[in-house]
Amino acid sequence: MTALLQIEDLHVQVGETPILKGLNLTINAGEVHAVMGPNGAGKSTLSYVLSGREGYEVTSGKVLYKGEDLLEKSISERAASGIFLALQYPVAIPGVSNLHFLRAALNSQRKERGEEELSGAAFMKLARQKAKLVELDPKLLKRAVNDGFSGGEKKRNEIFQMAVLEPSLCLLDETDSGLDVDALRIVSEGVNALRNEERGMLVITHYQRLLDHIVPDVVHILVDGKIAESGDKDLALRVESEGYQGLRA
Repeated sequence: MTALLQIEDLHVQVGETPILKGLNLTINAGEVHAVMGPNGAGKSTLSYVLSGREGYEVTSGKVLYKGEDLLEKSISERAASGIFLALQYPVAIPGVSNLHFLRAALNSQRKERGEEELSGAAFMKLARQKAKLVELDPKLLKRAVNDGFSGGEKKRNEIFQMAVLEPSLCLLDETDSGLDVDALRIVSEGVNALRNEERGMLVITHYQRLLDHIVPDVVHILVDGKIAESGDKDLALRVESEGYQGLRA
């Protein structure tokens, strides 16, 4: 299998506080990896470092994405190369149309890759098709980005954006938080529709219930900045019943 993402002995700190303390992780093309762990373990930090968010200092370690040094790439270069982060708390952008925002993002990435930009008509056809994956109300496409959206609508919008941009590496940071049973099912079905042999996914969650819908190939338990144990879905079930105390020890 082809390694899409390789993380070796990654150490990250915020200010003077170390967060990741020697993390190792490999995601092959076509795989879905789930990361669970207690609060403060470094789950969101991992997604932020991979996507290029400022304020997270990599003090040592290596991250290769498609065989290239990811840490040397800018945020825009990472996005254009196929990295997408679905936020735990999606941000509202008042005054900016959902469709205009997404078309600008898509065409910006296509331009950086040397591809032809999509016309308005071609983009609208694509957007309507992808919106159906997450049962996103067509009226929301014309609204300002996440402005006045419910929690479930924001999460559907994140997966809709992901479907339009078609990234190679999808980082889902607690996509299940704040979702009721129906919204969780719809969002999960949208994610599952995007699984293929070339795309990798890193799914960060607190709860095993998400993994009933998005079944991972590997489950990792992150404790105190390191992966304490990896296994299949049964590991998530064990943690759900026993907690993280044993892994901390």
